[in-house]
Amino acid sequence: MTRPSRPDQLYLFRPPYRMFVPVSVGRSLLRLPAADGSALLWCMGSEGEEAFPSCLRNRPGGIPLIVVLPRSDEVSRPQDLFGLVDQCRPHSLLPYHDTPDPLDIRTLLASPPPDLPATVVEYLSWRGLVLDTDLRRTLRRVLELSDQVQTVSGLARGLYMSRRALGRRFLREGLPVPSHWLHFGRVLRVALDLQRPGSTLMAVAYEHGYPDGFSLSNQMKRLTGLRPSEAAIRLGWEWVVERWIQQEADEGGFGAERLARLQSRLPVGPPRTKRRYSERQPA
Repeated sequence: MTRPSRPDQLYLFRPPYRMFVPVSVGRSLLRLPAADGSALLWCMGSEGEEAFPSCLRNRPGGIPLIVVLPRSDEVSRPQDLFGLVDQCRPHSLLPYHDTPDPLDIRTLLASPPPDLPATVVEYLSWRGLVLDTDLRRTLRRVLELSDQVQTVSGLARGLYMSRRALGRRFLREGLPVPSHWLHFGRVLRVALDLQRPGSTLMAVAYEHGYPDGFSLSNQMKRLTGLRPSEAAIRLGWEWVVERWIQQEADEGGFGAERLARLQSRLPVGPPRTKRRYSERQPA
């Protein structure tokens, strides 16, 4: 007896992460609330439908995609199937399961990537912000150093550049100033650590070099518009990156060319162009 093929199914998984809510492919997908910790779960059918990848690869930023593969014995052309998946930049790829467990997906979302700096730079490239290979290497190194240094002077030394030359490089590229990248890297790690069961604000603050939870909370709010209590109840990292991108776009942290690239995937209307004059000077 032949088992019936499973059709493609798409679900929204959002705080408090207790159930999967079916989502229709189309305009409703593009109107999803991004940067709030939501994720998409794609339970693939036997062959995959063209409508799914065409919508999913243009989904708003900040929404990770978890793909559950169909049964292997129902896939006639695996290369085509994986080609469809690859277009969508998935967060994770899971083997077939009749009914995915929300607890398993929660655990998956809360697990940081093995190489966080490289994964974040890849995400920024997908968002259209970082396309140049040399710039990608620089930003990856900045995010790596953000776990070790706390000042722009220390960051410049780690990049074998003067502080002024580093500031000019970022200004020329139309990117936020180096100090914002440095502190964003710290705040991103903080957000991920706050998602660990049993973590406390004070312990995480001390672990990342902050004098107390109050200082950490203020810096996180300034950079991303988030408080630690909000980060602790949402899972994953992509939405945190997106919050920071939105905050920088709103406050003039990006140059005009890079700001234009953001327009297509900013989930909450067009960014304002208020310029922080003092911040746009070389650091």
